[in-house]
Amino acid sequence: MAITLESPVLDPANLAPGAKAVQVTERALQKVRAAMVKEGVSPEQGGLRLGVQGGGCSGLTYNIRFDTKARERDRVYEFDGVRLFVDPKSFIYLSGMVLDYEQSLMKQGFNFINPNSSKSCGCGSSFSA
Repeated sequence: MAITLESPVLDPANLAPGAKAVQVTERALQKVRAAMVKEGVSPEQGGLRLGVQGGGCSGLTYNIRFDTKARERDRVYEFDGVRLFVDPKSFIYLSGMVLDYEQSLMKQGFNFINPNSSKSCGCGSSFSA
């Protein structure tokens, strides 16, 4: 059975120090919602899976994809109708993280603001804890 935790939508500038849950900004939620519609992912059952796996130039790599349902031991977060799934192993590295979306002349994509990261690579998709 999945654990359901409710979390408010945040602006990364307003993140409370020491927050121990996964957070999502409004900009990121807008992009996730649009992608879910495009991919045909049901918000009632499916959601966005955030994870960490070994690899990348700094040792660990962020993994982000859609999933049709939560797994038994997932932590499930709901943000204004969008669900995020985080497996227990990944939660160790993602606790306190903020998922944001950045769109500028130099970069467009999701941005992981992670207090557990001790160093990261230039592309921002690889880190070490």
